[in-house]
Amino acid sequence: MSAVETAVSPLERLRTLLAEVADLQHAESIADWDSRVSMPPAGAQARAELSGTLSRLAHEKFTADELGGLLDELRDLDTDSVDAALVRVTRRLYERAARIPGELAGEMAEANGLAVAAWDEAKARCDFSIFLPHLERQVELKLRYIDCFPPEEGSFYDVLLEDYEEGMTTDEVTRVFARLKEVLVPLVQRKRDANGEVVLQGPFPVAAQEQAGLLVLQGFGYDPLSWRLDETPHPFAAKPGAGDIRLTTHTNEDDLTSLFSTMHEFGHGVYEFDIDHAYARTPLGGGASSAIHESQSRMWEYLVGRSAGFWRWFYPKLQPLFPEQLGSLDEMSFLRTVSAVRPGLIRGDADEVTYGLHIILRFELEQELLSGTVAPAELPELWNGRMMEYLGVAVPDDAHGVLQDMHWSIGLFGYFPTYQLGNVISVQIWERAESELGDLEQQFERGEFSPLREWLREQIYRHGSRYPPRELLRRVTGSDLDPEPYLKYLQTKFA
Repeated sequence: MSAVETAVSPLERLRTLLAEVADLQHAESIADWDSRVSMPPAGAQARAELSGTLSRLAHEKFTADELGGLLDELRDLDTDSVDAALVRVTRRLYERAARIPGELAGEMAEANGLAVAAWDEAKARCDFSIFLPHLERQVELKLRYIDCFPPEEGSFYDVLLEDYEEGMTTDEVTRVFARLKEVLVPLVQRKRDANGEVVLQGPFPVAAQEQAGLLVLQGFGYDPLSWRLDETPHPFAAKPGAGDIRLTTHTNEDDLTSLFSTMHEFGHGVYEFDIDHAYARTPLGGGASSAIHESQSRMWEYLVGRSAGFWRWFYPKLQPLFPEQLGSLDEMSFLRTVSAVRPGLIRGDADEVTYGLHIILRFELEQELLSGTVAPAELPELWNGRMMEYLGVAVPDDAHGVLQDMHWSIGLFGYFPTYQLGNVISVQIWERAESELGDLEQQFERGEFSPLREWLREQIYRHGSRYPPRELLRRVTGSDLDPEPYLKYLQTKFA
């Protein structure tokens, strides 16, 4: 066989290198999942060191000169092809990653492993001082990360947003959030004392909640050969590799919020599960952006999971699991109860109206923290003051305040805004789905969720990261990011 016949094309070589990087990231993802779900705390240091090594090796392989040279050779591919999309996405990630020294990438991964263990302990003890040195370390590392990028017009925070939402700017998020505050703050004030619904009274046995969660997942299309559901202090979803979907939830006997967190994480999981398998082990094999991803978790949790049609189907299955707690409550009273506007402490448990204010608070504090106008030690006091200002609630302790989210322990500065952007986008996508599929509530009442899921798979999921998020949104909805449909939805539902 001649050398010409055995020569590997630049595209084939690129795919080989990307697959090797993906395998290292796969292993690091499993180590991260271990640290957040199942492993004993004494192994935190060892797992953090492993994550640091794997992250450094993946970073070094991805930013090697050979990969950069291959991208240069492939500049002129047909712009409409999948191969061109692969090169475009890889180039964007490569150019950002190449600015980050491998040593810093490893330090950040190791710091995450140590900080999440400290956060877990600090939250359990309601003691911010345990987490404070780790937060200070995370801020230091994030500022070093930002310094790797040249100063340009705009905000330093744009660097962090770009990690999660391609093309998004701090100014645009600020404008959208300002418009939301105009409506949300007075709406919360009007609704906070107007709820006449009963409050659900537990206890709700954990075993029955687990059974209820699995019933919902089975109705939505859970595949036991590829999916699993586990307990964790802070719910999340992960896909270490193709065909490996890991959902988590947090179950508390005092309430039924685990049911909704399970729906939320299903939205993330189904997106990743339905990405074209041809994109596996490449940068195309994940969701288009964090906001697009969050639009799906919020859609399955809120637009599906708090719809009347869903509860007409599911409540007859839920009620027998909790006969003492729900036996005298009809389905519509239950729905009004779980959908009521009740300003509270916990973002993950927040209703549709107050949720956005939880995110706006975090968006503001992150910028202040990273700009140096707020010191990490001052964060609990500022957090508590702003919770009272925005939501009118007093924070009793740090576990219900500044320590409630794990995001800062794993360095996810810049991620929080995408939750609320996802809420906005979810309604834009929902309106288009209804216009094409007809009355979704009637379908849900019959336990038919596959039409919506298949429509979402065709329109969004299967494409992975092939299209930039703004282009994907325009392809699906015909419009750019627009908060008005979301605000109209809230004002109609909670008028």
